[in-house]
Amino acid sequence: MKKKIIRRKKKAFHCPFCKSERDPDYKDYKTLEKFVTDRSKIIGESRTGLCAKHQRRLSIAIKRARHLGLLPFVSRV
Repeated sequence: MKKKIIRRKKKAFHCPFCKSERDPDYKDYKTLEKFVTDRSKIIGESRTGLCAKHQRRLSIAIKRARHLGLLPFVSRV
């Protein structure tokens, strides 16, 4: 007996950085805070809806902002 394969449609993603034609910047910490959890972890690309290129650039920008003290490494609970 064959198993019935259920195929899910891929959700069309729309990268906000591709739409606005700009890259994530480490100085724009207000935008970077949207892509970080309350525990200061970087949210994955499947949940953010970013393309792979901008997800890589976003993680680098967040890490730079952390080293400069603009974003916390760990949030206090």
